[in-house]
Amino acid sequence: MRVFLTGSTGFIGQAVLAELVGAGYDVVGLCRSEQAASALSKAGGVPYLGDLTNANVLEAGARSCDGVIHLAFMHDFQKYLEAGATDLHAIRAFTNALEGSGKPMVATSGSAVLTPGRLAIETDDALQGVYASPRAASEAAAIAAADRGVRSSVIRLPPSVHDAGDHGFIPALIGIARSKGFSAYIGDGANRWPAVHRSDAAKLYRIALERASAGSYCHGVAEEGLSMRDIASFIGSKLGIPTNSIDIEEAGEHFGWLAHFVAIDNPVSSALTRDRLGWIPAGPSLFDDMDAAGYFVD
Repeated sequence: MRVFLTGSTGFIGQAVLAELVGAGYDVVGLCRSEQAASALSKAGGVPYLGDLTNANVLEAGARSCDGVIHLAFMHDFQKYLEAGATDLHAIRAFTNALEGSGKPMVATSGSAVLTPGRLAIETDDALQGVYASPRAASEAAAIAAADRGVRSSVIRLPPSVHDAGDHGFIPALIGIARSKGFSAYIGDGANRWPAVHRSDAAKLYRIALERASAGSYCHGVAEEGLSMRDIASFIGSKLGIPTNSIDIEEAGEHFGWLAHFVAIDNPVSSALTRDRLGWIPAGPSLFDDMDAAGYFVD
């Protein structure tokens, strides 16, 4: 089977590429540069030069393959609306290419699209209205592709997909704590983040490609919800600095672009995903990984 993979040289994409190549798939990876193409080739993939803004490139890449895994996303939270629009553009291009084929398309979203404050499950729709995430429209478009003869599914990833080489939210929190001289949480810190190890997320992408039902959501979550107070306390203890509560009014100044995510209460279940697909997360927990994977190496 030949798979078109976007985000193939990113933090998660590298693990998905290795998972697919290890399972015997031929992987065509979207690359924006010759440097990325070289890295992809060395990892066992076939480079395909282009980016998410070119619908013709995306459609041609998808048509040349037996399925699509879409991981790429513009992670510039200063331009989050623009990133969401580009993502939607890509989903539409893939849907056009695969329409009527019955081929699989696995798209990516984040658990933060869900209604906060309660345990979210796979049958929950994304939060709508003024508080909707820019990724909500992409989710809806990917699921709707099932009505056009595409075996589409969406994997919702948690705020922390962790492993050595992580450059996401947890390293950002550690960097902020270092610079401020204390590790902070907001209010009582009872709000929660789910988490998953990168290797487990990669396995889920392969499994979803192989057998996720058309129009289904999958939750790539191993730990349903770690309190932000516990996360902040762990960071503080490892850095040897105090851990303090701050008011919500102080969050923007303290955390900058990360403040919204630090404030969310986002517990997420993956029980249906595990039951339907037989996915069993086996990687280390977030705290074990932070302890062993070089998160605190300055």
